[in-house]
Amino acid sequence: MSCQHLVCAQCAHPVIEGRCPLCRANRERMHNHGFAGLSPALVVGLLLVLLLLSLVAEHLVGA
Repeated sequence: MSCQHLVCAQCAHPVIEGRCPLCRANRERMHNHGFAGLSPALVVGLLLVLLLLSLVAEHLVGA
């Protein structure tokens, strides 16, 4: 769902414009992309750490 066609109940303007605090809060909530509330950068960082740990574990087992 996008906020392009939604109208704010408080200010009666499109939510996408973010004219009032309620519009801005709902626009941010709807545009919050991520996994389980985490930012995409944090998810990528966690995946990189997991990859690094698996490579280290594989190297230690293979030695």
